[in-house]
Amino acid sequence: MTSTLLVIQIILAIAIIITVLLQKSSSIGLGAYSGSNESMFGAKGPASFLAKATFVLAILFVINTLAMGYLYNQDKNQSVADTISTSTAVPVTTTTDTNKSTKK
Repeated sequence: MTSTLLVIQIILAIAIIITVLLQKSSSIGLGAYSGSNESMFGAKGPASFLAKATFVLAILFVINTLAMGYLYNQDKNQSVADTISTSTAVPVTTTTDTNKSTKK
C-alpha cells in the first residue's frame, strides 16, 4: 500500500510541476506552447483551468503526503532510539587510589 502511495506521490509531483510551468506568467514561459483552442477551457482560456488544476493537484498531494506519513508510522511499532545499544566500545577501568598519603 505504501509503495502505491509513493508512486502516486511521484506522479502528483510531476503533474504539479507541469501545470505550474504551463501557466502564463509575466514572461511567456511554457504557456506559449499550450495551444490556441481557448473555447475548450472557457472565456478566460487555459489560465483559469490551469489554476484550478494546480489547486486540486496540490490538495491531492497534501492528502497523499498525510496518508503516507500515517501508514509509515503504523508499520513502525518502535522508535529508532529504542534500537540504540547502550554499551560502549571504550573499556571501562576501575581506579583504585594507590597514592594514599600516610602520616607518621
